[in-house]
Amino acid sequence: MAIHPDGELVASGSEDCTVRLWKNSVEGKSFSLRAHTQPVRCVDFSSQGDLLLTASDDKSMKVFRTADKKFSCSLTGHAHWVQSAAFAPDARLVVSGSHDKTVKLWDVATAEAVHSFFEPSDVVSSVAFHPDGTCVASGSADKRIRIWDIRSKRLIQHYDAHSDGVTSICVHPSGQYLLSSSLDGTLKIWDLREGHIL
Repeated sequence: MAIHPDGELVASGSEDCTVRLWKNSVEGKSFSLRAHTQPVRCVDFSSQGDLLLTASDDKSMKVFRTADKKFSCSLTGHAHWVQSAAFAPDARLVVSGSHDKTVKLWDVATAEAVHSFFEPSDVVSSVAFHPDGTCVASGSADKRIRIWDIRSKRLIQHYDAHSDGVTSICVHPSGQYLLSSSLDGTLKIWDLREGHIL
């Protein structure tokens, strides 16, 4: 699920291949988007709330305009399920993580993949942009967290984070901290400036 920046709308992805946009009200009215041909794994709103990103087991991502709920573009190129996807702070780029063990960067304007990171040795379960838009982070089933600089396309931080697969990551709005969850039953907070667990 994802919450619109203004708090008035909630998006949910489902195994029934649909995405629903819910009005955050007592009535709980919703609008259904037939977005994909396989279960929807992830949804994300752009920071301005004008775009909605969806990611699916059909190996694709789609971008919709939230104002009129119309399809904008498809991002295709992964060889397996897309587990996680997120907009950059300015919504010009998208980062995605897949069961094909890659992290990809996409240009939303051209709907083209602009770079692939191949360092993960297992399924990529979660991806996130740093709030300054210069870095992306990934968590994977190989128990590790990785952070890349998207300008130099280099791995800049690497954490042997957990004793089992990483299930989810998110970066604090300040950009200083990263939170990770794992199948090992723990949550961990990482200090990105100091480069160690907090």
